[in-house]
Amino acid sequence: MPNLFQDKVALVTGGGGSIGHATALAYVREGARVVIADVAGGEATVEKIRAAGGEALYVKTDISKAGDVEILVRTIIERFGRLDFAFNNAGIRGKWARSAEISEENWDRIIQVNLKGVWLSMKYEIPEMLKRGGGTIVNMASVLGLSGAGKLSAYSASKHGIVALTKTAALEYSEKGIRINAVCPGYVDTHLLQGNVKNTGGFKGWVKKIKKEMLYTLLKKLEPAGRFGKPDEVASAVIWLSSQASSPVTGQALVIDGGHLAGRTI
Repeated sequence: MPNLFQDKVALVTGGGGSIGHATALAYVREGARVVIADVAGGEATVEKIRAAGGEALYVKTDISKAGDVEILVRTIIERFGRLDFAFNNAGIRGKWARSAEISEENWDRIIQVNLKGVWLSMKYEIPEMLKRGGGTIVNMASVLGLSGAGKLSAYSASKHGIVALTKTAALEYSEKGIRINAVCPGYVDTHLLQGNVKNTGGFKGWVKKIKKEMLYTLLKKLEPAGRFGKPDEVASAVIWLSSQASSPVTGQALVIDGGHLAGRTI
């Protein structure tokens, strides 16, 4: 119902991306004030929120850096005096490579942003929630946090780590009034996915675009639901996990994949 989160404050990391953007707007529709954290792009989300009459703040943040995250959470408390919800959504895919071929630099960067970034976010979010008797945290994992995929070993390892971190932290803080869950989307029709089929120019760019369009279509057909998920659908799951409607739910990895992990239709 409307104003579900009236007078509450939500943090969305990676708020400049498609899923973060959709979730920030969903929090606002329920009456929350929202803080957007991202390395870039957060201004557009804030502008849209303010245009709709909501209250929002953008804090440029690299979640892989402890100093940035500490400043982010301190800014939230100084500005709003509280933190009720956190959607730790920021992450990167990195470069595709087989396990024995991925560069150390690529591996380290993916783990630093995806896994360390979620840990750092919770490290500074949880103490503020404890001061106020509780809160909810939703971490962005993936179906690849529950399965593997070729050429995505670092990404999959980081997302598996997020699921394990979520379960462990949920056990540690459930008696303190903090619920911690993860969402595990399959393919979602985001700007990142759509951007993979853009023409990069010239004949080679045209050929590359055609190949990517074919891959895009093939991936969609392989989905049991026959389509990709939508950012708003992931946002709805985050809102539910943030609300009292899901009060018994903690330490869970909620799959949002149109049947992807269930198997293929014949």
